[in-house]
Amino acid sequence: MKGKERIFLTVKVQPRARKPGVEKLSSEEYKVRVLAPPSKGEANREVIETLASHFNLPSSRVKIVRGHKSRRKLVMIDTDQSS
Repeated sequence: MKGKERIFLTVKVQPRARKPGVEKLSSEEYKVRVLAPPSKGEANREVIETLASHFNLPSSRVKIVRGHKSRRKLVMIDTDQSS
């Protein structure tokens, strides 16, 4: 059993983007463009789905730790190496 590895990333979110995607700005900072507006948590859900897809992980392993109402967020990714 290898255990769990948690990675923390700083994410800059661009809601209502024309084209969704993920751009790596540095080793721990990413820019995530989402189509959803920043209301009712829609953009946050899309950020989680987009990052999960980018890292080939299920959405359940990506969590917004801080910045739910901000464009700058701290995101935790649980890579769980034990599977």
